[in-house]
Amino acid sequence: MNLADYQRAAEEWLQRNVPAGERADGDPIAQARDFMARLYDAGYSGITWPARWGGQGLTQQEERAFAAAARDFTLPTYMFSIGLGMTGPTLVDRGTDAQRERFVRPLLRGEEIWCQLFSEPGAGSDVASLQTRAERDGDDWIVNGQKVWTSVAQYADWGLLLARTNVDVPKHKGLTMFVVDMHHPGVTVRPLKDMSGRSNFNEIFFDDVHIPDEHRVGEVDDGWSVAVTTLLHERLSISAGVGMGGGKDNPASLEALRRTVDTSDPLVRDELVELHIRSRALALFNRRLAQETEAGLFPGARGSAAKLLLAELTMFQSDLATRLAGPESVVDGHPLGTTLATAPGLALGGGTNEIMRNIVGDRVLNLPPEPRMDKTVPFKDLKVGTQA
Repeated sequence: MNLADYQRAAEEWLQRNVPAGERADGDPIAQARDFMARLYDAGYSGITWPARWGGQGLTQQEERAFAAAARDFTLPTYMFSIGLGMTGPTLVDRGTDAQRERFVRPLLRGEEIWCQLFSEPGAGSDVASLQTRAERDGDDWIVNGQKVWTSVAQYADWGLLLARTNVDVPKHKGLTMFVVDMHHPGVTVRPLKDMSGRSNFNEIFFDDVHIPDEHRVGEVDDGWSVAVTTLLHERLSISAGVGMGGGKDNPASLEALRRTVDTSDPLVRDELVELHIRSRALALFNRRLAQETEAGLFPGARGSAAKLLLAELTMFQSDLATRLAGPESVVDGHPLGTTLATAPGLALGGGTNEIMRNIVGDRVLNLPPEPRMDKTVPFKDLKVGTQA
């Protein structure tokens, strides 16, 4: 099937299967799982993932064709976005064959929801300072600690957990990655309510949570390298909007603004052109990264540049929409309300803009790195985060 036919078939399938809205008589979680199962069975979930582990085994060209077909639809896939964009690709890249066999297909079919457990109260931008401990106990690991700012944890069946397993080495060298059962009796999930009253994030507590060693991802004390893989996928998926659905319902989109503002004003047109240029530049950059990945070239730190560009674009877009819509845009119930409230989060989630600039400067532009006094100091000798 050529790409035009592939895209046309995807559009027809989406027209028949994307729900018009949440049914008042149903469970939205169950409805979203049902949609993911149908999406997978139709061949549109895991398009570029290896067929051996349950993916479709196709190319980035089909992925882009499906994205083009889906741009005018709002897909009920948000709760699966962490699994599709971050934890799943990490398991494909760094997991064992047994882990891929067990977890990838259920993830792609929406049978299981995933979250990512990195940030802590004392380890946000400096994730390597985390203090959640995992201690060996025979064939198991026992985990105690806390994570925070975790998306979809309230729905999650599994989480990708980064924990400290060695305090006698520098902080980056004593971490290990695990798959943790979010239904374990020692896992407590508490929603975090922001000033708008929404609970988009959670804090999670681990009290003597047992994890079998077969759920360890990568080698003991080599979790930082696995985390770097996850963070790269996270930044690329955020910048590309993986799992977020179409943009037709975004009141700050270029199309929506053109319908609602006075485009006869040349100053307004100039700003809309600026929005178009920034959006198009990011889209082309993402396409280049995707093509290079398909050709076997690892994007590396340039994924941080893509994430930074999206964060800055989102803030510019929200600021522009607010100025054009006027003061009423911040009133509760206005269509722009949610967009404006969530825009600053992109400058934080997946690494702050400041951290992204440091990474780009250090690893892309080869500028001198910032001094790091803790690089060779054992973690037990550091005073970090909430540690006394």
